[in-house]
Amino acid sequence: MLMGVIDLIARRSRFLIIGALITIGLLGVIILDAPEPTKTIDVLMDNPDELLGKSIAIRGEVTDGSIVNETSTFTLHGEDSSVLVNFSQASVSNGLGDNRTVYAEGILVFENGEYVFEADIIKTSCPSKYEEQVEE
Repeated sequence: MLMGVIDLIARRSRFLIIGALITIGLLGVIILDAPEPTKTIDVLMDNPDELLGKSIAIRGEVTDGSIVNETSTFTLHGEDSSVLVNFSQASVSNGLGDNRTVYAEGILVFENGEYVFEADIIKTSCPSKYEEQVEE
């Protein structure tokens, strides 16, 4: 009888230890792989050399008239700064247009004397979410 109780306690302890180890491992993976927060254009351009070659996410507004489809580029601006975005290799959501808020993932590079954000993914906000509905 006593041996049965000891075996039961040992089994429960093993399950608890294994469960705790799995939980700690999963939390470690989540914490280590947590993405960096999205940067505004102004934060990006405050110290761009620090972010050169790193995979980052940015958010800004497309400068009016800056989209050039022939070169697959546009300018994304914040309050005080702007950056040229190359979207030639990017997956672009519908609705890329002037004055649209854009979220982009990619790498910042320095070429031909200027900083260029080479985008892999570009997502635009949906303007219909923010427009008031007009009653007819």
